[in-house]
Amino acid sequence: MSKRFPVRRAREKNWRDPIRKARFRLGILRDRLRGWTKRHPLLLRRTAYLLIGLMALGGGVAAGSWQAVCRDCPSIAQIYVWEPIRATRIFSHDDKLITELYTERRTPVDIASLPEYVPQAFVAIEDKRFYGHSGYSIHGILRAVVVRTPILGGLLGRRAGGGSTITQQLARHMFTEDIGFEQRATRKLKELKVALELEKVYNKDQILAAYINQINYGHGWYGIETAAQNYFGKPAVELNPAEAALLAAVINRPGTYDPFKNPENARGRRNHVLTLMAQQGFLSEADAEKWKQEPIPESRKGGDEARLAPYFVEWVRTQMDDRYGSRLYNGGLRIYTTLDVEMQRSAQAALDSGFAYIESRPNYRHLKYKDRDTDKVHAESPYLQGMFIAMDPYTGAVRAMIGGRDFKESKFNRATQAFRQPGSVFKPFVMTAAIAGGIPITHLEVDEPFSMTMPDGQVWEPANYDPGFRGPLTMRETLRNSVNIPTIKLALQVGLDAVVQYARRLGIKTPIPEYPSIALGAADVIPMQMVEAYSVFATGGYHPSAYAVRRVEDAEGRVLWEPKPQLEQVLDSTTTALVRDLMQTVINNGSGYPARDPAQGGLPYEIPAAGKTGTTNDYTNVWFVGYTPNLVAAVWYGFDRPKPIIGRAAGGLFAAPVWGRFMRSVYYGENAKLPKPDPWALPANVVVRSVDRSSGKLAGPFCPTDQVIEEIFAEGTEPTDACDLHGPALLGQPLRRDTTIPPH
Repeated sequence: MSKRFPVRRAREKNWRDPIRKARFRLGILRDRLRGWTKRHPLLLRRTAYLLIGLMALGGGVAAGSWQAVCRDCPSIAQIYVWEPIRATRIFSHDDKLITELYTERRTPVDIASLPEYVPQAFVAIEDKRFYGHSGYSIHGILRAVVVRTPILGGLLGRRAGGGSTITQQLARHMFTEDIGFEQRATRKLKELKVALELEKVYNKDQILAAYINQINYGHGWYGIETAAQNYFGKPAVELNPAEAALLAAVINRPGTYDPFKNPENARGRRNHVLTLMAQQGFLSEADAEKWKQEPIPESRKGGDEARLAPYFVEWVRTQMDDRYGSRLYNGGLRIYTTLDVEMQRSAQAALDSGFAYIESRPNYRHLKYKDRDTDKVHAESPYLQGMFIAMDPYTGAVRAMIGGRDFKESKFNRATQAFRQPGSVFKPFVMTAAIAGGIPITHLEVDEPFSMTMPDGQVWEPANYDPGFRGPLTMRETLRNSVNIPTIKLALQVGLDAVVQYARRLGIKTPIPEYPSIALGAADVIPMQMVEAYSVFATGGYHPSAYAVRRVEDAEGRVLWEPKPQLEQVLDSTTTALVRDLMQTVINNGSGYPARDPAQGGLPYEIPAAGKTGTTNDYTNVWFVGYTPNLVAAVWYGFDRPKPIIGRAAGGLFAAPVWGRFMRSVYYGENAKLPKPDPWALPANVVVRSVDRSSGKLAGPFCPTDQVIEEIFAEGTEPTDACDLHGPALLGQPLRRDTTIPPH
C-alpha cells in the first residue's frame, strides 16, 4: 500500500489541475508503450512496416485519383495557348458598330486600359482575397460549407457567398465543355485543378483580365466590352464606378439581377458592391453614397442598328459565312459594310408610314399587323409585307435594306430572295428596246380595244388601269400615265425577244418568257435586280453589282478582303438619257407625281429625279422604283401569298409617297446624308425639236399651240418632215387631248 500511495496522491493532485492531469496520463501511457515494445520487438517492426505500406498505398491512390479526376481537363499546353473567343464586329459605312456575330459574344479589352475601379468592383464582390491566394481560398471553402449546412445556412443567409475564387470561376467559364456545370464534388475538384494550373501560368492581372472578358453578363453578352456597349451604350473604358459595380453585380445571377427585368434587385446588388468597394478601400464612403444615386439602365443602349437592319445583317452574315466559316463567329473579324444608319432609319420610318396608311383604308379587309397572333409561327406572313432598298448607283453600295416587316417572325428577305411580278415597273425596258432600235419618242401607238389569240387558242384581252381609251399616244405619254395597250403594241413592234434581251442586259436574271404580257410586268423579278437595272439609267449606261461589304480585317487589323465595286457599261449614254427623260416625266407630272407631292412630304423639284410606278393587274403588288443622280431606291408592298391588297391599289398611291418621303430625308433636314445633285446633262448627240404631238412631225405654223411640244431625239432619228395634219382650214377645230389618269 505504501508504494501505491504516492501515485494516488499524484492522481488526486493532478485531478484538480487538468493540464497536469493530462501530462500525467500521457507519461503513464509512454511508460507502458516502452515496456510493451521491449517485450515484443518483432511485432513492433511488422506493425511499422504495415503502416508505412498503407500510407504509401493511400498516397498513390490519392495521387492517381487527383490525376484521374481531371482526365478531361485542359492540359498545361492548352492553357498556355488559350485565347478568349472573339466576336466578329460589323460596322456601318461610317464605322459605327452595327452588331456582333459570335458563338458566345465576347470582345476582349485590355485591363490596363480600364479605370482602376472597374476591376476593383469585381474583386470586391467576388473575391476580396484574390491577390493573396494561390487559386483557392480556405476562407471561401469554409464559408461555402457553412452556407450549405441547412441550419447555419438558414441563419446566415445566402449572401454569405460561395466558395469559388475568381480563378476557379474563370476555369469554369473557360472550359465549360470539359468541366461542365454539374453540381457535384467532381466539378469542384476539376475547377481547383485547372485553377492551380492557371495560377502557375498567369499572373493575377492576366487572370482577372481573362475573367472579366469571359463571363456572361446576361442576354448572351459575354465580356465587359460587349456588356458595357449594350447596357450603357459606351465602351468599357468609359464606365463610371456605378456602372462598373452594376456589371460586377449582374454576373452572380444574370437573370435575378437583370436591370431591365428586375431593376430593384439590380439596384440593391449594385449598391452592395459599392458598399464593399468602400469597405475594402477602393472608394471613399462619400463616393460610394454618391454613386448609389445613379439610375439603373431601363433598356438596351447598344446594338440599335442591328435591330434596325436585321435583314441587312443577315445578308452580310450569309455572304461572310460562305467565305470564313466558323472563323466568322470566333475569330474577332471586323467587317466594314456599306450600310448608312441614318438612311436605314429614314427608310424604316417611311416604309412604316406606308404600312399604316394602307391598313387604315376603309376597304382594307386583311389581318392587320397589330392584330396578329404572335404565338404562331407562319411559313408565310398572313399580314401585309413590304420591302425597301436604297443603293449608290455608281458603286452598288447598299445604303439601306428592309427585307420584311418583322425579322423575328419571318427571316425571309423580300429584297434579295422574293420573286414578285413588277407590273408597270417593267415598262421602261420596253421603251429601252424601242429607243435602242431607233424608234423616236414621238412614235405613236393607238390606245384602243386590243385582243390577241394565244398559241393555246385562248383570247387575251388586256385592259388599262383606267377605263376608256385615249387614241394615239407618244411613248412619253404612254409611260407618263402608264397606259398598257400602247406599251404592248410597242413591245410587239420591237420584238419580244429584243425586250427580253435588254431586260437581261440591264441586269434582270430571272426567267422572262417571250409572252406579250411581259410588257406589263407579268414575269417575276427579284427586287434587288430591279434596283441594279434602274441604276443603269441613273449612271448613263453602267450596271453596278449590289454589294454590302467594303472591307474585312482580322483581329489585329490586317486587311483580309477588300472588294472593288463592279461597274459594267451595258447601254449607250444616248439611249439611257432618252429613257431617263421619259421617266422624269413620270415623277414630275405623271403617275409617280405623289413622290413629288409637297402635301405628302415628297421630294422637291429642286432635286432631279426619275422613276416608275408599278401595279399588277390584280392589285397584288404595288411598286415604286426611282433614282436621283446619286441614289436609287425601290419600294414594294404585297402579301407573301399573293392576293389583292385593296381594291384599286396602285403604286402611285401607296409606294411613290414612301419613296418621296425617304428621298426628302436624304437631301433635307438635320440628318441629310447626300449633297443636292446637279441635273443630268444630255449627251452631245441628243437634239431637241419642236414637234406636233398628234403627227410626230416637225411643228408647222398652223399647228395648234397646245399640240406643239419640245421633244428630244437621238441624232439621226429626229423628224425632218413638217406636220401635214393642220392648215388654215383646220384652225379652231377641237382636237383629242390626253386626259389625266389616276396614279398607277
